Amino acid sequence: MATVNLRYLLDTNILSEPTRATPDDRVMRQLRRHADRIATSAISWHELHHGLFLMPPSRKRTAVAAYLEALARAELPVLPYAAEAAEWHARERARLVVAGRTPPFVDGQIAAIAQTHGLTLVTRNTSDFRHFSGLKILNWFMDKQATS
Repeated sequence: MATVNLRYLLDTNILSEPTRATPDDRVMRQLRRHADRIATSAISWHELHHGLFLMPPSRKRTAVAAYLEALARAELPVLPYAAEAAEWHARERARLVVAGRTPPFVDGQIAAIAQTHGLTLVTRNTSDFRHFSGLKILNWFMDKQATS
């Protein structure tokens, strides 16, 4: 899939929603609607696999592993934390630290990947990202968009 068609970068909490016992209908509807316009970050891909590897052998672990394999087979774009993102992140992190707000490092990485690819970050935790300058944020649990 070409990145020019991408519109949304999915945070871990959105991408993992289908693995919940009772997935949120709004999120599932949006995932189906925008299937050809979504990507995730290497950071979220790591978080999903880290969670999987921490799970004891169980039906849940088997289901999560199958879901991640299905995403890989579907060629879900996993965008890297590359030089441009690292520079944007460093600039924003310095600005926020000086302002007395030190964001979690991984949130900054995810925000940087979204920003440098011109994508809207879709997350349940909008408050974790609201201080990043110019970042477009959307919460599919509430169907609301914000720009910080």
